[in-house]
Amino acid sequence: MPYDLLLEEARGLRVDDVQDMLRLSCEQLEADCRTSMAPESELSRAGDDVSGLVSCEEVSAVLHAHRRWDDGARASEESSLRALESLLTEFFHSCTTNERKREIEELLNNFAQQMGAWRYCLYFLSNTRNEYVMMYSLTVFENLVNKMWLGVASQDKMELRSCLPKLLLAQHKAMPFFIRNKLCKVIVDIGRQDWPMFYHDFFTNTLQLIQSPTMSSLRLVLLKTSSEELACPREDLSVARKDELRKLLLEQVPTVLGLLTGILETIWDKHSVTAATPPPSPTSGESGDLLGSLLQGTQYSKLLSQPIPSLDDDSEQLCYLALECLAHLFSWIPLSTSITPSLLASIFHFARFGCDLRVKPKTPPSIYLLSSSNGEHAPPANGGARPGHQTGGGSGRQVDRSRLGVLAMTCINGLVSKNCVPLDFEEYLLRMFQQTFFMLQRLTRENNAHTIKSWLQELDESYLEKFTDFLRLFVSVHLRRIESNAQFPVVEFLALFFKYTFNQPTHEGYFACLDIWSIFLDYLTTKIKSRLGDQDSVLNRYKDALVLLLKEVLNRIQFRYNQAQLEELDDETLDDDQQTEWQRYLRQSLEVVAKVMELLPSHAFATFFPVLQEDLDVYLGLQQFIVTSGRSQRLNITAENDCRRLHCTLRDLSSLLQAVGRLAAYFIGDVFTARFSDALAVVERLVEVTCYGSQISLYDLETAVPSVLKPDLIDVHAQSLAALQAYSHWLTQFYNEVQRHNQSRFISLVTSTSLVTSTTPLITAKVPEKLLLSACHLMLSMATTVRPVFLVTLPAVQNIFNRITESQTRRLPQEAHMLVCRALSNMLLLPWSNLPESEQQWQTRSSSHASLLAALTRHYRLLSTANQPPHRLGLEDNVTDEMLSFFFTLFQGLRVQMGVLFTGHIIHIFLSMFTREQLAASILQEGSAGCRVLEKFLKILQVVVQEPGQSFKPFLPSIIFICMEQVYPIVAERSSPDVKAEMFELLYQVLHHNWRYFFKTSVLASVQRGLAEEAMENEAQFSAAMQAFGQSFLQPDIHIFKQNLSYLESLNSKHKLYHRKLFRTSMLFHFINVLLQVLLHKSHDLLQEEIALAVYNMASVDFDAFYSAFMPEFLNGCQSVDANQRAVLCRNFKLERDLPSFTQSVHRLVNDLRYYRLCNSSLPTGTVKL
Repeated sequence: MPYDLLLEEARGLRVDDVQDMLRLSCEQLEADCRTSMAPESELSRAGDDVSGLVSCEEVSAVLHAHRRWDDGARASEESSLRALESLLTEFFHSCTTNERKREIEELLNNFAQQMGAWRYCLYFLSNTRNEYVMMYSLTVFENLVNKMWLGVASQDKMELRSCLPKLLLAQHKAMPFFIRNKLCKVIVDIGRQDWPMFYHDFFTNTLQLIQSPTMSSLRLVLLKTSSEELACPREDLSVARKDELRKLLLEQVPTVLGLLTGILETIWDKHSVTAATPPPSPTSGESGDLLGSLLQGTQYSKLLSQPIPSLDDDSEQLCYLALECLAHLFSWIPLSTSITPSLLASIFHFARFGCDLRVKPKTPPSIYLLSSSNGEHAPPANGGARPGHQTGGGSGRQVDRSRLGVLAMTCINGLVSKNCVPLDFEEYLLRMFQQTFFMLQRLTRENNAHTIKSWLQELDESYLEKFTDFLRLFVSVHLRRIESNAQFPVVEFLALFFKYTFNQPTHEGYFACLDIWSIFLDYLTTKIKSRLGDQDSVLNRYKDALVLLLKEVLNRIQFRYNQAQLEELDDETLDDDQQTEWQRYLRQSLEVVAKVMELLPSHAFATFFPVLQEDLDVYLGLQQFIVTSGRSQRLNITAENDCRRLHCTLRDLSSLLQAVGRLAAYFIGDVFTARFSDALAVVERLVEVTCYGSQISLYDLETAVPSVLKPDLIDVHAQSLAALQAYSHWLTQFYNEVQRHNQSRFISLVTSTSLVTSTTPLITAKVPEKLLLSACHLMLSMATTVRPVFLVTLPAVQNIFNRITESQTRRLPQEAHMLVCRALSNMLLLPWSNLPESEQQWQTRSSSHASLLAALTRHYRLLSTANQPPHRLGLEDNVTDEMLSFFFTLFQGLRVQMGVLFTGHIIHIFLSMFTREQLAASILQEGSAGCRVLEKFLKILQVVVQEPGQSFKPFLPSIIFICMEQVYPIVAERSSPDVKAEMFELLYQVLHHNWRYFFKTSVLASVQRGLAEEAMENEAQFSAAMQAFGQSFLQPDIHIFKQNLSYLESLNSKHKLYHRKLFRTSMLFHFINVLLQVLLHKSHDLLQEEIALAVYNMASVDFDAFYSAFMPEFLNGCQSVDANQRAVLCRNFKLERDLPSFTQSVHRLVNDLRYYRLCNSSLPTGTVKL
């Protein structure tokens, strides 16, 4: 009774005190005691004097007041709950303004920061169904545990550790799943802080409730959340605590895996017993003796013979959660015998669900069912019940059975992805691959009911992706372990994988399989090169598989065999690699062809060349169907079926010509002589094709389907030129071999092909640009790579020379014109190979080159004589932009020939343009033409300062002045990266290429005296440059940060920057301090490793000074940590001198310092720390 409770509270107090408290609580200062208490009362029996005690009426008044207080507290909580619901509803309403949202957010944040707010939130969670309120309340708890836990009273912590799990157990079935998951995370966060010292039964309770049939789902969520939050915690824990948690969790892993194994086995066995035995399959005997010999033992026999059971919804949900938990555990636990054969067998049981036909869910799967334990999914806006949403723990839910297969394969991939395999686990790996062999056989089995491809099309795409990922991991990581094991048939595996590859239902799946074949071919190539003694035996083992692979890949890129699939490929939209889907398909296919060619050159050529020859015969036979009418030519093929067949043939020929070009690398070098005849046959055939296309002008034919056939003809012609260009290195080797002997065959080959008959007619503005560019590139390769002596004297070359230099000739497109000019220039400038200097004919070639330059610069030189008003250039002028581009190219190629005086005159003109005011006006306009002009000017200065010798050294003071005094002050404090990158690169080039401008010490003096007495000049400029680099590390731009950090590291590597006396004594510790502060503030986390390496290189200059002077000074300067914490930080920073240990200590220091600051900020104001 309330009265008895009141008396219980009064024990140990004097009667007078009790009376006073009662009177005060009733707001009665005096009371007449007309009636004494009954002699049977608790106080009377205690033997006290009862005279003058309060009356029963007074006691009743007190109790009534207490009830009013209790009701008032409840009313206060209830009113707070209603107010919170109203605020959150208003916050998420579409009509609420941003200003009002900020007000509400500030109000809610202030409430959450109060230490007692959690009590209200506990009431809110227990008494609301509003999902906004529930999520907000959990956020308050999360903030309390992760940021304020150290300052929470012990009694409050105990209450929270008790109340939250009870709340979860009582209401988890009624909670939305994302709320349940969030509450689980809060409980795990408490365990992350207090387990095992203050929360000793945290993990025990979780494991016990897994064994409870009604609570298994909930506790599996808790277990997965524990794996996520304890094994890979965030930075709000010290490194020591992280290590402790990981160790504690690892101790629990065998138990956890055993419990999960039990769940999976129990469910499988329960439903397998009741599953009806199906009639024998028409293909049930196709597993053959191979699998029977491989998969021995009860587990494997069971796997082969048992049908896949039908699970009820609750069992599916439980298996889903168990596999999800295993998948995360496998992502971080090491391979060990704790992963038992029984567990592996159970996982593979469920992996078979993906091999079965996809089962559609009876009801749409809820997003809340599949949400992760972290509760990432936001609640719906209405905050109420959702259509079809059930709040029960699993009843009535349907998980797509294929999802179980996907999760099981995720578990398997988590194990296979680990490259470090203990010896005692290799047998387990073999068993896994044997079972996967069975699954691959099941996936590629064909019968009368379906084909392999139709079967794969019916399966879940995610499952196929996971299975393909497994195959990639197997081939790339473990094939070298398994290949020599007699219990795993690698050749048979490749046969099954071959079926799997070429029956993929999607292009992405096929691409992924081609990548795996490329990995396998690379592995095989490396193995053969490393085993000189038995190369043939290794190659013969896989020879049939490789030949089959080559044939099928070639078939897949040809329209005659694969038209339906190839026409689905997009050949217009460019991806991030600037290639279309069709180009990617062809490129990856040709890579496989090339790698097979490297292993089996003779077989590959014998397979490939007849296919090419067949299409070439069709192409070369088109001449008989050309009808000439006046000046026009028409292709007399009009039937729809014939046009379609011709289209396919031309597309195939274009692809095969690209393959021919890709194979050019396998005919040169050491194998030139051995494969000469094959290469010569290819080149002569290409010569014939290019000449044929140019002579009859196939690109200009009228066709029945001009939108299709004309582009096809142009593409074939262009690809034939490109393929011939690919053989320019072979032609060079051929030319060098015959140069001192009989050159007639080579001369006949060259003069009748690339220039006279095939290339020259195409270098005109009337030719389609794609074809024109191919011809120009071929001509450039002949002039640059092959460089035959007679090339420049050929009439065709002279004709091109005249065509380019004549002013009346119609100008080629810009890119083509540039290529032709480069080709002509290279013919005249590059030395002829294998000829002495006396036979190079430099006088004649120089005269011809001067004529070429005079013609090319004719219009430019006329500008100086044109009668036009002068144009004053400004930084924002597009003409200035183009002029700077011209001078940049001029300085790159001819700065030495220009001479010091002319260079100085140009630089002086530019310097007069870049005044401080003009620079400021231009730089302040981000992305303006003025910024581009300034960047190009800085690039010109970079070229100047890189010039060796003393010729351009007089410009250094002016260059450093404009950089440090005019540009840097403007860009220093700006966040925009405009101009900054070029300015800092100029600074780096000044330092790197002009080191002796600052440090005059000779090499001999450095050896004799060391660096301590080095002579230094221009110290102020050097210090300013270093200060600019240091200041850039305080800016948010990560690209500038990375660039400048690499510059400092480069200067240290090449010039011992960190060892220089000035840097070592006055700058070193400042740079280390800045870099450590960057790590502490996490502003450039992507560069953690680079920053740690730079800190190590700086500290290694003098480790003794770093540990004895810098570290104490750095820690003493750290704010928000006390002396004891500084001592711990210093003690934990081990005196290591090797890079890995030092880097680990740096990361530990940063982590623990952040942790201590977080802890100290969570303490209530006025806390006394002992």
